[in-house]
Amino acid sequence: MKQEFYSHGKLLLTAEYLVLDGADALAFPTKFGQSLAVDSGKKNTIEWKSYDHNESLWLDFCFSIEEIKLFNRKVENDRDRLLSILMNAHKINSTFLGNTDGFSIVTKLDFPNNWGLGTSSTLINNVSKWANLDPYKLLNVTFGGSGYDIAAANNDHPIIFTKKENQSVSKKQLINWSFRDQLFFVHLNKKQNSRDSINSYRKVLKPKIIEIQKINELTIDLCNCNSLTEFKNLIKCHEKIVSNMIQQKPIKEVLFKNYHGGIKSLGAWGGDFILATGDEDDHQYFKKKGFNTIIPFGKMIL
Repeated sequence: MKQEFYSHGKLLLTAEYLVLDGADALAFPTKFGQSLAVDSGKKNTIEWKSYDHNESLWLDFCFSIEEIKLFNRKVENDRDRLLSILMNAHKINSTFLGNTDGFSIVTKLDFPNNWGLGTSSTLINNVSKWANLDPYKLLNVTFGGSGYDIAAANNDHPIIFTKKENQSVSKKQLINWSFRDQLFFVHLNKKQNSRDSINSYRKVLKPKIIEIQKINELTIDLCNCNSLTEFKNLIKCHEKIVSNMIQQKPIKEVLFKNYHGGIKSLGAWGGDFILATGDEDDHQYFKKKGFNTIIPFGKMIL
């Protein structure tokens, strides 16, 4: 019997990096995501095909069930990574792939895989649904991270996500910004590797309690702010705190110093999308600098 699963992509507006140490983070699920369809296949075999947003074949692998269960080597390529995910899913839930039935798997992305909206997290979440297991456990033994992306994958509304020790808590957050039409996302033409960014952050001193508390306050203030001016002031303050923490200049100082509006990094700094404030005419500022992928808030966020 054919099964189909779907997970939303994600964008992290607040508490980047500090979410790893228990800060409250405001995260948005996106209208873009990834699907996974499971059908019956050749006995003892998994045939896996992944298609990108243009419906072009991206990954095309064939594994034996035995190869998956016995996988035990360093991950060096996409094939190894997929084997590792399936092997770990089996370890967490031994009934998954426990028999000799075969499967034909097809995944499809709604977004370019260099956008950083969660190619990995949506895959982990979909495989977890298929394998009937806790997606946070599978994430922890594969890609790692705070887990906010898993929470976003499973929600259709903004959330406040908090990681406390081994527990992840996400709460629905009502956002009533009257200035949503003056917010848009700009892609920086490169993908940031989240695992590398996490490792770099871990080399920095652990954040102080007061820094986490300030980020928590900013998260709530951003959720409740009533004007674009207030919003710009809050994201500027947030950028300054994280800049001091990770010892990097905010992206506005690096690339967009003369831009009149506000700019906020989303997730790991240095790549993927940024959030900018302004109207449609301001899109030209970024296009003239070679940043042509610009998506209005309402077309990106659920």
